[in-house]
Amino acid sequence: MFAGETGWDIAKPTAVLVLADGTVIEGHGLGATGSAVAEVCFNTAMTGYQEILTDPSYAGQIVTFTFPHVGNVGVNDEDIETVNMAAASGVRGAVLRADVTEPSNWRASRHFSAWLEARGIVAIAGVDTRALTALIREKGMPNAVIAHDPDGRFDVDALKAKAAAWGGLENLDLAREVTSAQSYRWDETPWTLGEGFGRQEAPRYKVVALDFGVKRNILRLLADLGCEVTVLPATATAEDVLAQDPDGVFLS
Repeated sequence: MFAGETGWDIAKPTAVLVLADGTVIEGHGLGATGSAVAEVCFNTAMTGYQEILTDPSYAGQIVTFTFPHVGNVGVNDEDIETVNMAAASGVRGAVLRADVTEPSNWRASRHFSAWLEARGIVAIAGVDTRALTALIREKGMPNAVIAHDPDGRFDVDALKAKAAAWGGLENLDLAREVTSAQSYRWDETPWTLGEGFGRQEAPRYKVVALDFGVKRNILRLLADLGCEVTVLPATATAEDVLAQDPDGVFLS
């Protein structure tokens, strides 16, 4: 059983979240099918779910949203934080309280579930996310497997074993997974209503940004402040940085 919109609904779950301690949380599946093993964390923001799910700093994690209504304004092509769209999605999964509705926003260009599927993100809805957040607060962020099968067929014992066996994020080089492969210049400035994103016109300072999972809006703000931004991958050497003759260096 899982928490539905009107109390407790008895229905065949199409997604499960299996914690390393053997706890099994059932719900409705959306997004990509299949399974992913990751660390479960939470986010209490009421808006910005698309930015959160494209934030490279969530690499290797399943994000639990405490705010119940996620996905209700759809997604668009602007509210994306990762620069490296060629990389696999850093986020492994998403845990939601309410089922995703049809998008209702003038900027929406795609349904949230379809976007999750395209990004390879497995998601589960119908979960008491605040109870899960309380568990995380008390016991720490657990390792888990999130799985989605439209037919509701799960080998729960195998999923428990997979969650328990995973070594976690410690000692993983996550920056290498999300960094850009090549250097590039950044001159895009923040979005404004009616104008969209702007372009920098008169930079005053030369700044090198080392991409350990940099966010687009950070780069936009640097450009807006007059910085001529050159982004280098996480594998850049000191010589690579000094070759740019920068006024400053920003570590993402």
